Amino acid sequence: MELSYAEAGVRLFEGMLARTHLSRPADVGDVLSEELEKALGARDVVFYLSNLEQTALVPIPRRGRGTVGTQDIEGTMAGRAFSTSRILSARSPDADSVRVFVPLLDGTDRLGTVQAEFAVPGADGLPDELTVILERYGHAAAQALLAKRMYGDSLHLVQRTRPLELGAELLSSVLPPPTFATDGLVISAMVQPAYENGGDAFDYAVNADHVHLGVFDAVGHGLHAARLSTFTVAAYRAARRAGQDLAAMYATLDNALGEQFGGESFTTAVLAELDTDTGMLRWINAGHPPPLLLRGNRVVKVLQGPRATPLGMPMFSTEPTIAEERLEPEDIVVLYTDGIVEARQASGEQLGIEGLTRFLQREAAARQPPPETLRRLRRALADEDELRLRDDATLLVTYWHRGTERDLLPQGV
Repeated sequence: MELSYAEAGVRLFEGMLARTHLSRPADVGDVLSEELEKALGARDVVFYLSNLEQTALVPIPRRGRGTVGTQDIEGTMAGRAFSTSRILSARSPDADSVRVFVPLLDGTDRLGTVQAEFAVPGADGLPDELTVILERYGHAAAQALLAKRMYGDSLHLVQRTRPLELGAELLSSVLPPPTFATDGLVISAMVQPAYENGGDAFDYAVNADHVHLGVFDAVGHGLHAARLSTFTVAAYRAARRAGQDLAAMYATLDNALGEQFGGESFTTAVLAELDTDTGMLRWINAGHPPPLLLRGNRVVKVLQGPRATPLGMPMFSTEPTIAEERLEPEDIVVLYTDGIVEARQASGEQLGIEGLTRFLQREAAARQPPPETLRRLRRALADEDELRLRDDATLLVTYWHRGTERDLLPQGV
């Protein structure tokens, strides 16, 4: 290339930023690809988004280009770049070009992969300067895709294998991103099934020195349960943002659901907060399965505590008891709904806390990053030959001072 990599990188980002201001959601894939081609001489550029079930990478269509097939996350280089958050490359047989696979990351939340080919003569791999530019571009492109996705349907449709049921559509509009990481902290979550979920939800908020965590399971199924869960998440956020403590939040949610649904519907929940400086975890269990604590890659404690009445039945409620546990560095806290442990194994037996524990221990010992651990669990729950769901299943894991946040970053960082 005639320009230095530094000069080409400047041109790449200037072009991308200038053109994405006025691009439509359906155009942003073309814009991101064309700027990569113009600035760096890339060929065969394809931007892929993960489908909702995180089993395959689906290409974003480009105008005037032929159909490009999906790529399985299992067993492909594009899929491995997604699952490991690493930039991967393979030299062509003639040694004149390198095919590169770059993860699309919004911070540490995995969105997809971009594939491109670059003319790099010689036997060496991808130049370090180009690796850094591509890592930064993968980050910027992911943020552009997420921003534009809010304004139309085309990017949502790329990620959907089939239409969402109405309850799942409602809930998907309020759930936060599935993964967040910062120094000393990783939060990752999943909801299964992706297309029919109606009653399960999760929420979190990372503030200055505290993390707020919530997992919710509304009674019933379908649209009614989705309305109940969505309302619960909204009430939780309102109470939290009003500066209420755990006990006040419980009372606010309990009363709000009771007033709205007449005491005839309820939501079980765990409301928790973690002091990120001291590791003090405090929680209220509102009729929900108890959290798990992993230490040294094994479950050392089921975090039992007095159970408060489920949310939405204020006529029966009493003052909730706030339980406490001081975490140690590298601890993992797991919040989950009963759909996880009630899943049936091939033998017909429930997965149970023991089965969930074995799965989490195995993945933790293998140092799998949190979102990859949950993707693998989701894959098992979607495979009826392995596990069969009887209810919606949600898992929210929090890693405190385990160092796993660095595993979520590509090598260019």
